[in-house]
Amino acid sequence: MRVLFVCLGNICRSPTAEGVFRRELEKAGLAHRVEVDSCGIAHWHVGKGPDPRTTAAARQRGIDLSELRARQLAAEDFSRFDYLLAMDHDNLVAIRAQCPEGCGAHIGLFLDFAGYVDRPVPDPYFGGEQGFEEVLDLVEAASRGLLEEIARRLEGQRV
Repeated sequence: MRVLFVCLGNICRSPTAEGVFRRELEKAGLAHRVEVDSCGIAHWHVGKGPDPRTTAAARQRGIDLSELRARQLAAEDFSRFDYLLAMDHDNLVAIRAQCPEGCGAHIGLFLDFAGYVDRPVPDPYFGGEQGFEEVLDLVEAASRGLLEEIARRLEGQRV
C-alpha cells in the first residue's frame, strides 16, 4: 500500500502529513506494509527541507521531519501510489488535471478521512505559529481515519 500527500510547495502541510502518518503507522505496527511520501504541485522548493516553522511544530510533538526534501508531483506517482491525498481544493484540481485516464488510485482531500468532508487543510505559510499547530491537529485526526481504512484493507480489521 502506498500513500502520497500533496500540497502546493511540499514544505508545510504535506511533509507534516507524511511525518504524522509515518508515526501512526509505526504505532500500529504497519510501517513495514505502507510506503508514505509527500510532494508539491509547484516546483519552487524542490530539494529543500520543510519550512523551519513546520519542523519546529512537528518536533514539539515528537515528529522528526529533518530528513524530508521537497519534490514535485510526477507522472509516475499516479501508477505508483494507491492514495493521492490533496491538502486543499486547488491541489485536488491540479492532481486531477494531471491524472492519466484509467488511474486506479484514490484521489481526494485528506481531511475527508477525519470526517471533515470537503474541508481543506489551511496553508499556514503566511500566518503565525498557531497555523502550524492547527495543521498538526487536523493532520493527526485525518491520519487516524486513514490508518483505520488502510488497516481494514490490509488486515480486514479495525485498528
